[in-house]
Amino acid sequence: MVEEKQFLSMILMSVVTLLMLQTSFGEHLAEESCTVQILVPGLKGELGDKGQKGAPGRPGRVGPPGEIGQPGLRGHKGIMGRYGKVGPSGFKGAKGDMGDPGPRGPNGDPGLPTDCSSMRKTIGEMDILVNQLSSELKFIKNAVAGIKETDSKIYLLVKEEKRYSDAEFYCQSRGGHLAMPKDEGANNAIAGYITEAGLNRVYVGIHDLQVEGVFTYVDLSPMTTFSKWRKGEPNNAYDDEDCAEMTASGEWTDVSCNPTMCFVCEFDKDNI
Repeated sequence: MVEEKQFLSMILMSVVTLLMLQTSFGEHLAEESCTVQILVPGLKGELGDKGQKGAPGRPGRVGPPGEIGQPGLRGHKGIMGRYGKVGPSGFKGAKGDMGDPGPRGPNGDPGLPTDCSSMRKTIGEMDILVNQLSSELKFIKNAVAGIKETDSKIYLLVKEEKRYSDAEFYCQSRGGHLAMPKDEGANNAIAGYITEAGLNRVYVGIHDLQVEGVFTYVDLSPMTTFSKWRKGEPNNAYDDEDCAEMTASGEWTDVSCNPTMCFVCEFDKDNI
């Protein structure tokens, strides 16, 4: 019973408190609404003075391109310019058709009578002379290519391969012989000549064609004071080695006279 009374008292107190708060809040709103001011715009004033011109603004964006205009009138023709450079020649054209043959010309005067036998003789002599000149020209070409010499001799290396007998005839027809190395100085000069020419061996003027085993120079002078035979040479291999060659080292070997090879000619300075 007592608890119910306390509960009812608490409810009454809560109601009274709420009523008081409501009354206080309503009065406060009434006071504030009375203090609100309403603003009304005034009359429009007179225009002021014009201000100074401002600084130019930034350039605007580029506008879109306009439409293409109508073409203008064609101008007058100008004067002729200078001629340009001549261009390269064009390709050769195709050969044209052969033209019609021309009229036959008049007959020539009759020729003079000739002696055919004398003409043939003259032609034959001219052929011999041409052959001699051709041979001399080859000799001159070889001579221009270079020579070697000692105090008394001149040596010419001929880069034209011949058999031994033909090589000796070639040298004799020009006033010399195949080279005959009769001392150490001459032998070294010829050997150096062979090396400089890039050759390995050449014919030289030494043989035993007269007496087997007895070697002499091509001028038939005996070999008594000097020789440069390679060890084991001469050996007359196959019983067919009667001529001699010199190698780039300066040594001699006996060889057959039939193969062709380059050779060295020798000339006396006193006879040139």
